[in-house]
Amino acid sequence: MTCRRKVAAGLSAAAAVLLATPSAASAAPVPHGPFVRENFDRLPLGPVTAGRGWTTDASDGSLTVEPSATGHGRELRLRTEGNGRAFLVLSDLAPAGNSFWARLRLRVDQFPTAPDWAHWTVAEASGSDVPTLVRPLGGQYVPTSGADFWGVGSDLGPTGDWTDWKTSAPATAGTWQCVEFHLDATDNRVTVYLDGVEQPELTVSTNQHGGTADDFLFPRFDKLKLGWQLYQSDPTPSAYDVRMDDVALSSHRVGGCVDQVP
Repeated sequence: MTCRRKVAAGLSAAAAVLLATPSAASAAPVPHGPFVRENFDRLPLGPVTAGRGWTTDASDGSLTVEPSATGHGRELRLRTEGNGRAFLVLSDLAPAGNSFWARLRLRVDQFPTAPDWAHWTVAEASGSDVPTLVRPLGGQYVPTSGADFWGVGSDLGPTGDWTDWKTSAPATAGTWQCVEFHLDATDNRVTVYLDGVEQPELTVSTNQHGGTADDFLFPRFDKLKLGWQLYQSDPTPSAYDVRMDDVALSSHRVGGCVDQVP
């Protein structure tokens, strides 16, 4: 091969490499993994008070790791008596932009049917800067409908104590659901998804919420509690069993809900 042909061959090879290598603009984005993930599979069976990166908070309640109802892996069982509470507690959070996504699989064996307007919470986010409690997953028994409904709520902040439930979002007992919520600090917005489907009627934000005329404002989030708490005494039923699995927190939506629902 002559020198000119060698040079030409080298240039052709270099061009082929450049064409085969994606530019920075066209390269596929790097996925963002969860900064919290817990499926309980590595925990011993039996009562539990702490796990990797989390603790518990219980009063008249207990948390137990049990074999999964699907026959694969393990799950967390939370049981409360009366108006007790049982929570998995994720502390020392510092989400970027004070915003994050959460996803978990959840089964509540029974929801309250008494007293009227019985109020319950599944998720509660808070911060140490202000007393405001943000409850992105919860609900209430509505006697005029004879049923429980999902609702987003808050307490101890300028907008007062409220749960913005909607009759278009019934809380179904005895079945697994994949639930997600997004806390977006740009507009103090809470968005809820059930089994992968957004529930726009449950969205609340700075000026759209169920409280007073004041602005609804997030605290600087550093803690998230996931579990069960009923606030009224002498409820019916008198005890509650909740199952939880596949917990994940991320700066981006984790997804996977459609594939996870049995």
